[in-house]
Amino acid sequence: MTEQTAVITGGTAGVGRATAVAFARAGYRVAVLARGEQGLADTRAELEGLGARVLAIQTDMADAEAVDRAVERIERELGPIGVWVNNAMVTLFGPIATLEAKDIGQVTNVTYMGVVHGTLAALRYMRQRDRGTIVQVGSALSYRAIPLQAAYCGAKFAIRGFTDSLRCELIHDRSRVRVTMVQLPAHNTPQFDWARNTVGKRPQPVPPIHTPEVAARAILRAAGEAPRELWLGKAAFQAILGNMVLPGVLDRMMARQAWDGQLTAEDERPGRPDNLYHPVEGLARAEGRFGERAAGKATGMGSATVGKLLAGAAALAALVVGTLIAVLAG
Repeated sequence: MTEQTAVITGGTAGVGRATAVAFARAGYRVAVLARGEQGLADTRAELEGLGARVLAIQTDMADAEAVDRAVERIERELGPIGVWVNNAMVTLFGPIATLEAKDIGQVTNVTYMGVVHGTLAALRYMRQRDRGTIVQVGSALSYRAIPLQAAYCGAKFAIRGFTDSLRCELIHDRSRVRVTMVQLPAHNTPQFDWARNTVGKRPQPVPPIHTPEVAARAILRAAGEAPRELWLGKAAFQAILGNMVLPGVLDRMMARQAWDGQLTAEDERPGRPDNLYHPVEGLARAEGRFGERAAGKATGMGSATVGKLLAGAAALAALVVGTLIAVLAG
């Protein structure tokens, strides 16, 4: 491929770290934005070890001015941004009644407004050149909310709404800037060891669990193909389609299964540091503690393709029913 510059926000841990590695291996110049100084240094060293040209910038995605400064530096030092991946996030685990409004606001500021800030900054340059791709890292939880993660689910829903509006405007303007959203299932990342938790039990991703590299490959694919959305993994398909058809049934299922499914039997360590407001050093790595349970592959499919398959299945079912009725009537 022609060498391009890719920006990965939240690129020092979990899915972001794996994505930065995937883009480096694909031949991109890579800019990594994150809050943690040590995580940035470690990520830069890993990517440079792969032969990539790297720029690591300490940036709080909730700070619009800091994001703007970072983008100016990237354009100046690495060259025109071809791909922007909005991945940075923080989350809260706990029932809504145990949460504080300011903490929900912080999840919103980083997870949702961070996407807004990153998107606006990237668009300022991409619109001028009339090219570039923005990849929003979403989740099945942007369609189907679950208990104990209301703040995160709300932010992911907001990202999807913001992205749909942006997509319409780009179409209206006949812009060649592309925007795509990748809806992920559960992954084995460190977030379950540094997210703020009010439950008292150590959290876990809802199975099935996948390695961060599974997400990274899907994000790299989305950057190249730019489908409207890319759905990844059986659980994501089930959550999205199930919520479209039987949302009330899923409400009751999530009440029973997703509550306990997010918690282990282990007690949470009192007073452990969390990354809601400040980075936690020492956990900035791709993998979490669930490696033995993490699958290394998952099916990914564009939402338009899913729609065509469903329409085809519905047409085939109608044809079969019509044929049976004709046979019986004859």
